[in-house]
Amino acid sequence: MEKQIIPVLIGADLNCYNVARAFHEEYGVVSYAFGRYAIGATMNTRIVKFTAVPELEKEDVFLKTLSDFREAHSDAYLILMGCTDEYVNMIINLKEKIGSDYIMPCCSPDIANSVTQKDVFYNYCEKYDIDYPKTLVITPDGGTDALDSLPFEYPVIVKPVSSAEYWHHPFDGMKKVYCAHDSAEAKEIISLIYSSGYSMNIVVQDMIPGDDSHMYVLTSYSDKNGKVKMMCLGHVLLEEHTPKGLGNHCAVITETKRDLMEKFKAFLEDIGYVGFSNFDIKYDESDGSFRAFEINTRQGRSNYYVTASGNNIAHLVVSDYIDDNLSYDCVFNEKEIYWRYIPDKIVKKYVGDGLYKKAMELKKQKAAYSSLRYKYDLRGNLKRIAFLIIHEHNHVKKFKKYYKVEKQ
Repeated sequence: MEKQIIPVLIGADLNCYNVARAFHEEYGVVSYAFGRYAIGATMNTRIVKFTAVPELEKEDVFLKTLSDFREAHSDAYLILMGCTDEYVNMIINLKEKIGSDYIMPCCSPDIANSVTQKDVFYNYCEKYDIDYPKTLVITPDGGTDALDSLPFEYPVIVKPVSSAEYWHHPFDGMKKVYCAHDSAEAKEIISLIYSSGYSMNIVVQDMIPGDDSHMYVLTSYSDKNGKVKMMCLGHVLLEEHTPKGLGNHCAVITETKRDLMEKFKAFLEDIGYVGFSNFDIKYDESDGSFRAFEINTRQGRSNYYVTASGNNIAHLVVSDYIDDNLSYDCVFNEKEIYWRYIPDKIVKKYVGDGLYKKAMELKKQKAAYSSLRYKYDLRGNLKRIAFLIIHEHNHVKKFKKYYKVEKQ
């Protein structure tokens, strides 16, 4: 490669830092990131040059930002990746206007706008024999009487079918996912969501029993021809439990479940999916099934667990779009690693002894990784070290406040 590689990342959170770290580890390059405001994860770092762009969510501002950057770096390979649902959707839907000077490893608008609606995704699950929770779909004008006689028991999960649309209508008490203990509470939650301006469907779902350690995360990469080239499954140990961060993975151990992964591979290839995809899955111990909750049309926030397993996500994109050498069959990750972005003492406190012991065994084998504990970025960087200390301390307080279920 003669031209320089420049990752252009839209966002500022842990997802952004994880992607930037992958590019830096593989190619030694610094990433440029844009977002509405700065966040600690990408501040005072040697591997990300962040620029705050107010109103970046507006199409004209977004396109001008990318156009100006392209003009200033016309002699480089520009790899554009979104790091939140909102920004990923903008890239997908504005791909033609952004122009071919940017490499954009993402699916088409038609596919994205279809599969990211949870109720539509469940139709795909039916077709490809992928288990999912029992679900009732509530439409904006369909009424809520069905909540009085559900075909499954309360408590239930309530969530909008479109996360990207939902976050466009903030309100007090907003949560990523809601739990309703009876029909009255479910109706109240649904009324609250619709009164905010959200206008799409809402799903009410059977609550799959089990704590965070019943969750799994599957990350895949489909090349520009729609062939899946990498799949990495993670067994989640802990998730965040703050109202807006609920479900964000904090600690993961990689595992291999080939039969499960093959089902998702068939789905992705059949619909012609391109780019990174990320699935939230929960193990249902009542029947031994793995139930899919949703697909994200991007690399997940916890994507460094993939890079740490030996499947560097930056390498996949560059090999596909620049080197044109992803000719091999799909790699199903089989390497075990332990990833986290919280202190081990939190894992020790809240994760069952068996999984915690496994995590510590992997740590002894030097197969443990932390997103933010990047030696290159911390060495002599006092501001970054201070951020890391404060960040980890804040998570201790957050778990103490929001997560009351200590291991038995």
